[in-house]
Amino acid sequence: MISLWVPVSAAIVLSVAALATAWAQSKIGTAGAAALAEKPELAGTIVILVAIPETMVILGFIVAVLIILRSGGG
Repeated sequence: MISLWVPVSAAIVLSVAALATAWAQSKIGTAGAAALAEKPELAGTIVILVAIPETMVILGFIVAVLIILRSGGG
């Protein structure tokens, strides 16, 4: 039987990772828009910098899946 805390902890891990990604992307997006206003040739770099924080959500998802699978669920 899966404990109640296993899905709750997996949800918390994924939620924190998603909130951290949203916060990082908001800061990077704001700075990127300002940089693009002055130097439009930085468009490729800004796209890469906005995409990098997405790895936090992917890693959070992997940790949540590992928490569920290690507890015997799934």
